[in-house]
Amino acid sequence: MSMDAFAPTPPEWTNTAIHAYAFCCPSCHSSSLEAVQVWINRRSPVMTEDRRRKWQEFYQCHCGCVWWAWSSDRPPTNLKDQ
Repeated sequence: MSMDAFAPTPPEWTNTAIHAYAFCCPSCHSSSLEAVQVWINRRSPVMTEDRRRKWQEFYQCHCGCVWWAWSSDRPPTNLKDQ
């Protein structure tokens, strides 16, 4: 199964997503980096108070839970330092 995080239409698996407020899987608390599938809803950005855009990011966790969170809530990463 191929995964396109930037596909224009949402994949079927996003239909059951629940809002995760802590930017991790609400079921097993795994990080977004451990997700088996990712989709970013770039067609419907929301403007924040400081006029920045944020998107819904959908994650299918390896535990089976499907969750979403706002891109603006994603914690900083050290991936670029690796």
